[in-house]
Amino acid sequence: MTQIIHKTSDISSSVKLGKNISIGPFCHIDGNIEINDDTEIISNTCIYGNVKLGTGNKIYPFTNIGCDPQDLKFEGEDSYLEIGNNNTIRENVTISKGTKGDNLITKIGDSNLFMTGTHVAHDCLIGNKNIFANQATLAGHVKICDNVIIGGLSAVQQFITIGSYSMIGGMSGVDKNIMPASLVIGNRAKLRGLNLVGLRRANFSNEEIRKIEHLHNDINFINKLRSDKSNNKIIDLFDNYLKLQNNKIGTIKK
Repeated sequence: MTQIIHKTSDISSSVKLGKNISIGPFCHIDGNIEINDDTEIISNTCIYGNVKLGTGNKIYPFTNIGCDPQDLKFEGEDSYLEIGNNNTIRENVTISKGTKGDNLITKIGDSNLFMTGTHVAHDCLIGNKNIFANQATLAGHVKICDNVIIGGLSAVQQFITIGSYSMIGGMSGVDKNIMPASLVIGNRAKLRGLNLVGLRRANFSNEEIRKIEHLHNDINFINKLRSDKSNNKIIDLFDNYLKLQNNKIGTIKK
């Protein structure tokens, strides 16, 4: 087991460290914290509270992980932050823990890229392989599925759900749910069509893309698709989104 901890970093005795951990200078890590194998924390990072970090994560300087929510209703309740595996968290990223106003947890999956200055607020739920460009901001209770790209300086309003394979252009303001495979941009964001580049990179066939477009026009079309197992890839894509979305908010249209 290899652990490299710089002498200027302050690591409390309650912190559990896995194998091959590297913690650079001027880090402060304190609380009920678990940092698993092959994680690198470069320098000048604060991690505190109830935080679990998976394997293979890389955290750059001046990040704040597990910080108190920026929520006036927060009363110091015992809440949590869970981060999966192989995430890259760049400089000046802030990720808040959960609150009693939801499920007391902020949860992040695997292989996400959080570019400089990204903010993930309390009670967010983030899936896998998402990219958050510089200064992207998620308000509280936002749900991001998988393979989503959010452009720089974009902001997502609280309680929004963004479906898989969607792309949000830079400097956008998102105030409604976004269906899977959408291409949206603007303040306030409008639907510009399907994210065809993303779908083709993910090996969706032309026939599958036509079915996704049909679902954008009529979500009830999903009931016809269920009769054919060859549509399971599309059904799973939309079922995950429908399960997470807040129906009261509405969906972005053209």
